[in-house]
Amino acid sequence: MIESRPLVAMIHAVPTGARVAQEAFAREFPQATVWNVLDDRLLEDALGAADGDGLTGALRRRMLRLIGHVVDGGAQGLLLTCSSYGDVVNTARALWDVPVLKADEAMFTAALAGPYERVAVVASTPPAVPAAVAQFEALAPAVRPDRPVRLVTALSEAAARADTPEAIARQLADALTAAGGEGADVVLLAQYSLSPARDALAGLLGVPVLDGAGAAARELRALLVPRATVTP
Repeated sequence: MIESRPLVAMIHAVPTGARVAQEAFAREFPQATVWNVLDDRLLEDALGAADGDGLTGALRRRMLRLIGHVVDGGAQGLLLTCSSYGDVVNTARALWDVPVLKADEAMFTAALAGPYERVAVVASTPPAVPAAVAQFEALAPAVRPDRPVRLVTALSEAAARADTPEAIARQLADALTAAGGEGADVVLLAQYSLSPARDALAGLLGVPVLDGAGAAARELRALLVPRATVTP
C-alpha cells in the first residue's frame, strides 16, 4: 500500500534541472517526499561518450546503479531529469517494479492523449529540437494510433540569453510565430530550463503550455495517490 507521503526519487545531471523539478513537485505533487540524487558528471560524460547513441555500457550501468540505489532506499516512484539517459528507463522498468519516468515522457503522453490537433514544441538549444521530435514520434503510435496530429517546432537561442521568465516567453512566442506555429492548440517546453516561462508563455499565446517536470509530477501523483485528481 502507498503511504500518505510517497517517497519519490529524482536523479539529476545538472543542478538547474534539480531546482526546476523540485519546484514542479512542490506545485503539482505536494504530498510527495522528494529525494534528490545529483551526479553532476552524467551529462558531460554522456555528451563525450563515443558510441553511436551517446551512451556507453559503462554509463548505462552507472545510471542503473543509481536507480538501484534509490529503489533499495525505498523510492516508490522515480524520475530521470536528464533526457540523455531516457533509453535506460526501459531496462529499469524490467528490473524494478516501481514507476520510472523519462524526463519528458509524461509531457508528450499528455499532449498526445489530449484533444489537441496541432502541437508545438519550443526550445532554446538546437539539440533539444530533434530529441523532442524523436520522443514525440516514438510515443505517437501507442498513445494516439487513430487520430492525426500535426507537430511544429520552433527554436529561439535568444531565449537562452533572456534573463526573466517574461523575456524568455516573448522570445519563444516570437520564434513560434516565425515558424508558423501561432495556431497551435498546445505548446510543449523541450527543456526543463524553460519551465519558469510556462505561465507567461501561456498568457501570451492563450493556449495550454506543458513542461516536462510538471507533467511528470502529475503522472506520478496519479500513480501513487490513486484518489488524486490530476489536471494538465
